Amino acid sequence: MSDVLKEKVAIVTGSGRGIGRAHALALAAHGAKVVVNDLGGERDGTGGGQSPADEVVATIRENGGDAVANYDNVSDFRSAERIIQTAIDNFGRLDILVNNAGVFRDMLFHEMTEEDWDIVVNVHLKGTFNTCRHAVPIMMEQGYGRIINTASSQWRNPEARAAYGAAKGGIVSLTWDLAFELRHHGITVNGLAPMGATRGWGDNTHKDRMNAAGLDRIKSPDEQGDERAGPEFVSPIVVYLASDLSSHVNGLVFRAGSGKIGLYSHPSVGPAIYRDWRKDGPWTIAELEKILPSSLLMGDTTAPFIP
Repeated sequence: MSDVLKEKVAIVTGSGRGIGRAHALALAAHGAKVVVNDLGGERDGTGGGQSPADEVVATIRENGGDAVANYDNVSDFRSAERIIQTAIDNFGRLDILVNNAGVFRDMLFHEMTEEDWDIVVNVHLKGTFNTCRHAVPIMMEQGYGRIINTASSQWRNPEARAAYGAAKGGIVSLTWDLAFELRHHGITVNGLAPMGATRGWGDNTHKDRMNAAGLDRIKSPDEQGDERAGPEFVSPIVVYLASDLSSHVNGLVFRAGSGKIGLYSHPSVGPAIYRDWRKDGPWTIAELEKILPSSLLMGDTTAPFIP
C-alpha cells in the first residue's frame, strides 16, 4: 500500500461492517489514523453493540495501523459532535470525513409509517448534516479537509424506497452546496454512490414485494445481473478523494464498485419554451395544450427510468 494518507486523520461513520468497514481498512492501509464509528445496530437501525467497531479497530492495529472506536449515533446532533471530538481528542486534528452510516426500511410508500420515514432520513440526511456541521469549522480553521458523502444510485434511479431515495437526493444537493461554500478553504466535498455485496445483498424480499406490486427494478445495462463484488472494490476511489491527489476534484458524485468507476452528470435544464413575460404575461392553459405536445413533450413523456 502507499503512504498517500500518512499522518492524516479520518473518520468513517458506519464503518463496523460492509462498505464502511472496507473504507476504514483501506484508509488505514494507506497511512491514515482512523476513527471507526459504528452504532452496531441491525440493518433496519434497531439494536446496537460495540463489537463491530471494536473488531475493525483490532484489525487495523494488527496490520500496523492506528485506530480508535466510537459508538455514537450520527442522527443525534450532540452524539455526532462526540464523533468529531473523538478524532480531536485522540489524534489532534481531522482531515477526512467519510459519511457512510445508513439504515434501510424496505417497503413501498403506502406501507411506510412516519417512524420509518424519520429513521431513514435522520440517519442518512440529518446524520450527514450533523457530522459535517461539527467537522467543517475545524477544517476551515485548519485550511484543509476532505469530505466524502455517501449517496446512492437510488437518488436518480428509484427502487421503491422513497425515504432512502429522498435522503440520498438530499445528500447530493448538500454535497454540491458544501463544495461551493468551502472551495476557498482548502476543503473538497464529493459524493459517492457505492455498490457492493453487503448484508442486504442477495435478500430478495423487497424485490419480491416490488414484483407483486407490478414494479420492476431498473438498472443500467452494465449493472444488470445477480453478481456483485465485495465492498473493497468501492474503497479505492475513497482513498483517492481523501488524498492530496484529488485537491482539484470538488463537487462531483461518483459511482463505484465491481470494477466500475463512473461520474454522474449534474442536472441541467433541457429543452425549454420561452415567451416575453413582460409583454405577454403567464402562459395560458390553452397555449400549453397547443404548444407542449409539439415541443417539450414530443416523444417520451415519462422519466427515462420509467419504462
